Amino acid sequence: MTASDNMQTRLEFDPVEKLALRTFTEKAYLDYSMYVILDRALPYIGDGLKPVQRRIIYAMSELGLRVTSKHKKSARTVGDVLGKFHPHGDSACYEAMVHMAQDFAYRYPIIDGQGNWGSTDDPKSFAAMRYTEARLTAYAATLLDELEQGTVEWTPNFDGTLLEPVLLPAQLPNLLLNGASGIAVGMSTDIPPHNLREVVSAVVRLLEEPETTAKQLCQHIKGPDFPTGGELVTPRKELNEIYATGNGTLRLRATWEREDNDIIITNLPFQVSGSKVLEQIEAQRQAKKLPLVDDLRDESDHENPVRLVITPKSGKVDVDALMGHLFATTDLERTLRVNMNCIGLDGRPAVRDIKTLLAEWLRFRTDTVKRRLQDRLAKVEDRLHILDGLLIAFLNIDEVIRIIRREDKPKEVLMQRFEISEVQAEAILNLRLRQLAKLEEIEIRGEQKALAEERDWLNQVLKSAAKLRKLIRDELLELAEKHGDKRRTAIVEREAAQALDETVLVSSEPVTVVLSVGGWVRAAKGHEIDPVGLSYKSGDAYLSSAPGKSTQTAVFIDNSGRAYCLPAHSLPSARGQGEPLTGRLNPAAGAGFRGVLIGEPSQHWLLATDAGYGFFVQLGELHSRNRAGKACLRVPEGGDVLIPAPHAAAAGFPGKALVAAVNSEGRLLVFPAADLPELARGKGNKIFGIATRKFKAGEEKLACVAVLDAGDSLLLFSNQRSMTLKPADLAGYKGARGQRGSLLPRGWRKVDRIVAAPAA
Repeated sequence: MTASDNMQTRLEFDPVEKLALRTFTEKAYLDYSMYVILDRALPYIGDGLKPVQRRIIYAMSELGLRVTSKHKKSARTVGDVLGKFHPHGDSACYEAMVHMAQDFAYRYPIIDGQGNWGSTDDPKSFAAMRYTEARLTAYAATLLDELEQGTVEWTPNFDGTLLEPVLLPAQLPNLLLNGASGIAVGMSTDIPPHNLREVVSAVVRLLEEPETTAKQLCQHIKGPDFPTGGELVTPRKELNEIYATGNGTLRLRATWEREDNDIIITNLPFQVSGSKVLEQIEAQRQAKKLPLVDDLRDESDHENPVRLVITPKSGKVDVDALMGHLFATTDLERTLRVNMNCIGLDGRPAVRDIKTLLAEWLRFRTDTVKRRLQDRLAKVEDRLHILDGLLIAFLNIDEVIRIIRREDKPKEVLMQRFEISEVQAEAILNLRLRQLAKLEEIEIRGEQKALAEERDWLNQVLKSAAKLRKLIRDELLELAEKHGDKRRTAIVEREAAQALDETVLVSSEPVTVVLSVGGWVRAAKGHEIDPVGLSYKSGDAYLSSAPGKSTQTAVFIDNSGRAYCLPAHSLPSARGQGEPLTGRLNPAAGAGFRGVLIGEPSQHWLLATDAGYGFFVQLGELHSRNRAGKACLRVPEGGDVLIPAPHAAAAGFPGKALVAAVNSEGRLLVFPAADLPELARGKGNKIFGIATRKFKAGEEKLACVAVLDAGDSLLLFSNQRSMTLKPADLAGYKGARGQRGSLLPRGWRKVDRIVAAPAA
């Protein structure tokens, strides 16, 4: 063979497997996904456990840590689990162990711990495993008692030196009792815990009546039962739907009671921290969004694991409305997802409804009981076989002794002489001398009789489906009586919680909203401030202000005629220079703010343009939640907006109210407010006549407008000067809407601002 032939041969028989990168990565990811789904994240329907939980429980049983034994260091248990069955991280293993010991996480804890095992406020605040000690609880016996009775398959551990159970022979549907949660690849599970007595009642019903529907099972299983109690406020119809589909959402609420003037929260929803709830309430108080609460205290202790105290501001506070607000805005009410996804008897994950889940667990339990009975039957028959041989030996004791003393191979001689099996002969040879007494023969016959009766009973049960069902039923009811307890989570149908309106939550205080030329806004306490004298940023100055209350909504108008709204209580304090409106609103590019309005929604405001048109509008018509504002006034191209003070008289408006208008040429016109329409939006009617012949378009403009009550005077401002026109003085300026009015005295032809001055 030439060198080239040798090379060709090596190429043809190359032992390296070659795969396309796409094929390899797809296979590797699928293998990883299946491992996470089957061996890490999802529980098995039979015992309701994940592999790490199962291994922890089995390792503790092997260490003898049953309920009657002393506690041992958790590090000892974790070491055994990692070294023998679960070669993964110690912190993850210990965390799984802690979870099974927390009575606020597990409805029926499997591990009884001593030391710091975390708290409801911080479940992961548990001490290190070198400090804590643990043993199994009495409930754990329902998972382990039948382990050595031939009920489960065994598999080699990771290094092949030991055997471990594939699953535990659970005597109760632990999956429903303690629930489960986990995230795998492409799927997850969220199964809530349930009450043992209710679940057993449903299982017994399904065992006796296989045609029972999911809705009928819900007559027994009222709903999830969480270890922390609380109230389940999900409507019955939705609960039935969840159990019928295996999917849905639960609503949980805290429970509370009155104690004198205080509100006492006694139970929290599942997985809710009391300290976090207090932080959420306190954050609302600090933001001045919850003035109804005067004080918060956490009085939780060993006797009262949850005792949160909320003190209302006064006895007049509507406590039910306050709690409704807290339910809507804090974790005192929360939603929980339900996704009853688990690995079935066929080894495949699937979401199951309540009937399918319980029926499949019943098949598992039935098979487990059968295997237990068959294992016991085999042991009984083996023992009876040995007893038959021993009885033969006692009936022929002298011959047996002679053979043992004189024969070189007594086993073979005994088998041949008495026609017994090798097992029987071995049992005879292992007899002690003291067991050759007459009394021993009586005991053997008594044991034979008892075992024969047990064998007959075992055969009857295995051959009769009805007797097998009765046995399973009796065992389930016995366990329910032993380990069951009362429901902790009350099921109460309640209306959805509603947050209180901001106007109810914010204390009503007088404020003055101040707007600058640059569009910066702030709110000063009280109405007696001088807005012009406040500090402004360099290059900025006072533009507009309006007195109102902190519970009211401030409306800002820009030069395009759009209205924007912000709650007055949310505006920054006047102790600073405020903040720009553009940070909270979205005005059009190039638009500038022209004024601020605030008051009751029924108040009337006059909106006008410098083109001489305007109308009255109720303030409530301008309210909007849109950051981009709401169109209200039609402004001609190149025009501007004029905003006078409000007219507060909502009832009977316009009555005898007057409108005063001054143009850029110093002409004043006073006419009845009733001559202007009330609109929600638009251009309005002509207020002041503009001379189109004498002036070019835009040269003459409407400069100022004001609304006066009968008897009010009119203040005119010009270059820091002011002049008062009393009602008698205004008579010479009265006319019809749309006229040009009369000229003001010389020196007052350039008026900056006009304001109504109520009569003293």
